[in-house]
Amino acid sequence: MVEVINTNIVIVTLVLVTLFSVVWKILNDFWFRPKKLEKFLRSQGFKGNPYRLFYGDMKDMAAVVQQAHSKPIKHDEYLVPYIIPYHHQMIQKFEKCFIWYGPYPVLIITDPKMIKDITYKHTIFQRPTLSPLDRLLVTGLFIKEGDEWAKRRKIINPAFTLEKLKNMVPSMYVSCRELVDKWETSIQGKESCEIDVWPDFANLTADVISRTAFGSRFEEGRRIFELQRELFFLIYQCSQTIYIKGSRFLPTKRNRRMKGIFRESNAIMRDLIKKREERMKDEENSEDLLGILLESNLKEIKENGNKKSCGLTTDDVVEECNLFYFAGQETTSNLLVWTMIMLGIHRDWQEKAREEVSQVFGNNELELEGLHRLKIVSKH
Repeated sequence: MVEVINTNIVIVTLVLVTLFSVVWKILNDFWFRPKKLEKFLRSQGFKGNPYRLFYGDMKDMAAVVQQAHSKPIKHDEYLVPYIIPYHHQMIQKFEKCFIWYGPYPVLIITDPKMIKDITYKHTIFQRPTLSPLDRLLVTGLFIKEGDEWAKRRKIINPAFTLEKLKNMVPSMYVSCRELVDKWETSIQGKESCEIDVWPDFANLTADVISRTAFGSRFEEGRRIFELQRELFFLIYQCSQTIYIKGSRFLPTKRNRRMKGIFRESNAIMRDLIKKREERMKDEENSEDLLGILLESNLKEIKENGNKKSCGLTTDDVVEECNLFYFAGQETTSNLLVWTMIMLGIHRDWQEKAREEVSQVFGNNELELEGLHRLKIVSKH
């Protein structure tokens, strides 16, 4: 009887301790820690809205964005309030400020000197810790620090030398030519035609990166982009709700799909790496990104006595390629869309750019030497 009572006491104690730990963890994550960070940031001169439980500024942000996007863009209008309306509103109100993404404060830095310090002093200003969901999409060099960051940077650098990029220009030209031909076909026989360039530019940058990364195997690269876009959309959906630690392990339809995408994407990448390594045995030089990366990695391992710890593993190579796809595709397509908007607003610069390109290239194909001679297009 005594043993039974003692066992029950132990069980009750364990349950209470576990319950207390969980409650404390939730209170700390969603209240005590955010309030402590808020106090610290205000002492450093940053301003912002008081922290609000769970959601922070996310509800206000969604309302402001919806209101801004409900109005059409005017050509003579300042565009920042439309593109990032809530951030613009906070900067106008506080200047040196922070925004609450749930229980996490995000600083808005507009001072060029501070931006330079943050960019160059990477040992002091370290990268933020990503959530487990974000790590499904963004990994590799972006999240590494210290010696591991330096090692990866050293191995990846040869892929982005001027000589290697020069060899990729013909592949870029083919993708761009195909897009322009598509546009020309769509407007044939029409006085005017409206074209939604956003999806076309997204496909263009995906195609360019696929060609330059895999050479003749760009079809597999396109599939990776499709999977990444779907994964990004699913993760974005999750970001609109309160993230509860451990919820990614629940067997929900969305969680299962995200894990399925991650596995399929990595499987395709591993297969491409394996085939590329086999091709490297018969090729003297590689001109695509994956081949250059693998060559640089092999050279690093040989120089350090074939120590695998000095180079990148297959998992590391998969991470770097996934990062290159995601970061390169989104940023470049957005920049192209923004460039089209600016050229549409400033017609005088559009005419100057068209005239310069015509003078430099005429009816000839684009080549790197000619691109270097462009002054207006490269600077504006």
